Amino acid sequence: MTVAGSQVGGEVVAAQEPPPQAEEEAPRAALKRKDNRAWWLVLPVVVSVAFTAVIPLMTVVNFSVQDVFSPVDRVFVGLEWFRTISRDPEVRAALVRTLLFSAQVLLLEIPLGVALAVVMPRRGVWVSVALVLVALPLLIPWNVVGTIWQIFARGDIGLGGWTVNNVLGINFNYTLDSTDAWITVLVMDVWHWTPLVALLAYAGLRSIPEPYFQAAQIDGASAWATFRHIQLPRLRGVLTIAVLLRFMDSFMIYTEPFVVTGGGPGNATSFLSILLSKIAVGQFDVGPAAAFSLLYFLIVQVFCYVFFTVLTRSGR
Repeated sequence: MTVAGSQVGGEVVAAQEPPPQAEEEAPRAALKRKDNRAWWLVLPVVVSVAFTAVIPLMTVVNFSVQDVFSPVDRVFVGLEWFRTISRDPEVRAALVRTLLFSAQVLLLEIPLGVALAVVMPRRGVWVSVALVLVALPLLIPWNVVGTIWQIFARGDIGLGGWTVNNVLGINFNYTLDSTDAWITVLVMDVWHWTPLVALLAYAGLRSIPEPYFQAAQIDGASAWATFRHIQLPRLRGVLTIAVLLRFMDSFMIYTEPFVVTGGGPGNATSFLSILLSKIAVGQFDVGPAAAFSLLYFLIVQVFCYVFFTVLTRSGR
């Protein structure tokens, strides 16, 4: 440590240099103040999320605890709407149908998507052709998909319905038979969203280093052994994302079944989303609809958390 002297009033006063720790903390504090400016870059996102998510959510929470008669006439009812919705047998039946539909979607689309990704080419000009063809259903808007299948599955003018009725000899009519309506909606969703799983799985397969496959070929491993011990373990993270995306989307499906069947025949394809729209828009019961939407949101969050926890822990 260097000591410097200065004369004040005839006396020599020793001045010491600041310790090294203080010298290091000064630039660090200045750097911290400078980094705070980055919040200005995040501010537009915060404002956007507030207006598109937080404020609407708080509005729904406000409506869920009130009985709204008019914009100026409201009565606070507490948790009454939540109890009413949770005890409604129609809501419970719609929940069972939605869970069953999501389970069937996952059981069909995940294996089909992985199988499609495995057989897709990995080099050459056919890679681009295959990617474009597989991605085509994803480019079609949801309401257009519903319209396409509404016509395609008709037994009188639709190619699919006519083929099933006249070539296979099966009496198929999704407007009258609940099983036919369910199959139509399920096949439509599989056709529309299996390409998403295939593209995710294909990206995961392309990320596997080529020496893994060369070593398997040298060892004489079969195609199934290569898939089971090399490809499938490397797809765990990608498939976790695919399962979460497909569960959330299938559990909240609305446009396609509403366009094709309108929730019918009867209530055969009336999922939670369609029932919620009937309460909110058809009956304009703002309070029950708000409570319903919050319970719907909570169910989606709980199931996604369970899926994510189980899939990530099983990979450790």
